[in-house]
Amino acid sequence: MGGGDVGSGDRGMGNSAGGLSIGRVAEATGMSVHALRFFEREGLFLRPIPRTSGGQRVYDQADVDWLLLCNRLRDSGMPIATIRRFADLVRSGPGNETERLALLRDHEQAVRAKIAELTADLAVIQDKVRTYERHLREGTAVGLWAPTPPA
Repeated sequence: MGGGDVGSGDRGMGNSAGGLSIGRVAEATGMSVHALRFFEREGLFLRPIPRTSGGQRVYDQADVDWLLLCNRLRDSGMPIATIRRFADLVRSGPGNETERLALLRDHEQAVRAKIAELTADLAVIQDKVRTYERHLREGTAVGLWAPTPPA
């Protein structure tokens, strides 16, 4: 099962070294074990994830916090490549905060634009809901947007 993480007896429990198992991190972040491994392969963590002598990954709370941020960024539409760029900047240490801020501001603008589009979409849908409610209430709903015009 790929390194012994998934079927191990400590899945979902803390690790004996005081770290967190992949199962516990999956539960804490809502990510699948597969997604966690993908993040590691893609270099999206801020540090190499250490392993026990038995080959099990050992995460810490900072990894969980980072993954929660990454989930928010992904859920809000940030591409994996941009998350990777952000991770690279953070990993490289102090001195690039302006670049990090620019990246986050660009994403903030994109999210605001997405929210504006969704708000406009919602207004149209709410108008249609009100129209249908009114027609149903008044008994005039027959033929509303019928596939063929009434004869």
